[in-house]
Order: sequence, then C-alpha cells, then structure tokens
Amino acid sequence: MTAVSIEEQVVADQGAGPYAITTGPDGALWFTLVQGGRIGRLVPGAEPTSHRLDPACGPTIIVTGPDGALWFTEYQAHRIGRITTGGTVTEFSPPTPDCGPFGIAAGPDGGSWFVEIAAGQIGRIGADGLIEEFPLPDRSARPHAITPGDDDRLWFTEWGRNRVGSTAPDGRIDVYELPTANSEPHGITLGPDGALWTALEIGALARVTP
Repeated sequence: MTAVSIEEQVVADQGAGPYAITTGPDGALWFTLVQGGRIGRLVPGAEPTSHRLDPACGPTIIVTGPDGALWFTEYQAHRIGRITTGGTVTEFSPPTPDCGPFGIAAGPDGGSWFVEIAAGQIGRIGADGLIEEFPLPDRSARPHAITPGDDDRLWFTEWGRNRVGSTAPDGRIDVYELPTANSEPHGITLGPDGALWTALEIGALARVTP
C-alpha cells in the first residue's frame, strides 16, 4: 500500500456541514457549508473565509461556471446561486417551485446545467440568469448528479429509476437502463477513457460508453 499523508483543517464551526468542494478560477478551494448556509473559500496554508447566505438555504454542489464565477445549488431554498471570486452573491429561482436543485455542472454551450431532484427536470442557467427547464420522460426519476461528456452532451443519473441519461444543448433527453436493478446511481463523471463512469450505491461502478 502506498503511504499517504492526510491532514485535516478546521474550516467552519462544528455542525456547519462542509459538503461539496471545487477549485475556483482564482486557484482557491471553494466549498459549501450545507448546514451553515455559507460558501467557504480556502487558500491552502491560510485561514479560511466564508460568505453568508440564507442560513436555511442548504447550499449543496458548487462548480466553476463557464463565466469564471462559482455556481452552486441551494437544495432547501430551491435556488441557484452565483458567487464571484470577490464574494458577490446573486441568487436565482427556477420557474418550478420546490424543485430541489442538486447536481450542477458547467456546460459546453456557455451555460451551467443542473438537475432538479424533486421536480424530475434538467435545468440550464445562463450567465444572464435566464433559466430553462426540460422535463424528464419520467418525472419521478429523481435526477441526482450531472457532468459534461466529451460528446457535447450533459450526462446525469436518475437515482430513483436506475438509469443514466443525457441531454443535448437544445434540451433533447435520452435515458438508458442500468444492467443491475435498484443499483441507485449517484455521482457521474467523464473518465480518462472517454466513457462516463457512475457510482452505484450497491457497491459498484458503471461504465457508460456513448
């Protein structure tokens, strides 16, 4: 076994719930505090800082968007947030109420794409804040995570229906059944082999070749 060094750094008060993390365009680490209602920023070796949101908004997943800002989902407040590297926060509400936005990713078309786990839809938000929503064929599918492929499509998991799906920039959606029933797909990412890899809660990884 290869030796590794693991260090821990306190970045928030106990119970704030650091959840998702990404590298920002400024070289800092940006992360969500899902219970604390904050967005955190950390330069390794320095003290962390944080930006306060609505305490009950539940910031979840955060990514660097195509516009050079950080985009994040607010699962509990049903909003999409944008924060600049200078700390300016703007929030946007999708047209569908109580939609539960969760996973989010930068798209190849200049927008940020997200899933609405409670509404069974895929959403797209542009840098101007304009939001489009695209219903899934099965609105009860509970989409969970989303990632860009190398085929100019966004790929997502349907946690509640044992499928993965893809959407084109025009909103056209295709879905595909996974081989094992009730596998509960969650995270998904593009692998170095050009395939999509998704994590299954049953204890396996699935490889999807477009």
